[in-house]
Amino acid sequence: MMASIYTLVSVLIVSLISLIGIVTISLKKETLSEILLFLVSLSAGVLLGDAFIHILPDSIATSGFSLVVSLSVLSGIIIFFILEKIILWRHCHIPTSEDHPHPFAYMNLVGDGLHNFIDGMVIAGSFIASPEIGIATSIAVIAHEIPQEVGDFGVLVHGGFSMGKALFLNFLTALTAFAGAITILLLSLKIDAITQFLLPFTAGGFIYIAGSDLIPELNKKHSSIANSVLQLISLVIGIFIMVLLLKFHV
Repeated sequence: MMASIYTLVSVLIVSLISLIGIVTISLKKETLSEILLFLVSLSAGVLLGDAFIHILPDSIATSGFSLVVSLSVLSGIIIFFILEKIILWRHCHIPTSEDHPHPFAYMNLVGDGLHNFIDGMVIAGSFIASPEIGIATSIAVIAHEIPQEVGDFGVLVHGGFSMGKALFLNFLTALTAFAGAITILLLSLKIDAITQFLLPFTAGGFIYIAGSDLIPELNKKHSSIANSVLQLISLVIGIFIMVLLLKFHV
């Protein structure tokens, strides 16, 4: 029962992140781009930290370093790769511009909805495993949702939607996280071992997002030595946040 409450509250918070685009309207594109790059660095660190410090150790402690764990991690990587290929959509974190156009606004909505559905699933599965893993995973999801939702908002506006409609549609797709969470909560009543697959699957997905989407984003344009150092510091801070959360693990 408590896992369900924690899950739904966390999913609500994650869904509200979709409205963050409104705070970026008054920012210059250059300023927003720099801010996003540091958020992307932080997000990558949080995702990698959650995968390697929380999720995988918990999975191994529960079922051992088994073939199921290895295949589940690989499944997470492969499924996220397939989703990007089929939907023709990537977790873009740089605002749309003349040099970075995104013509597939509707495709972006479909992809974002599916991505949020999976976010809801992994949050629910994490809270079913333990409150500590659930909190760490929710923070990881929030961390990568912030730059993603800002990017998605830019894509929708560039695609022809008004700012108001873009915010509404972005929030609407965010609500699919509830469907994903409820699906896992209901399945967990019948399948006790669901987290044995879902947790390492989540780790694989987080590793894929950090390694294939976020870190390459940092290398798309030349950065000064100072900015590169700050990005590295942000990455390490993200990992350190996950280390600090270990003190809540009982």
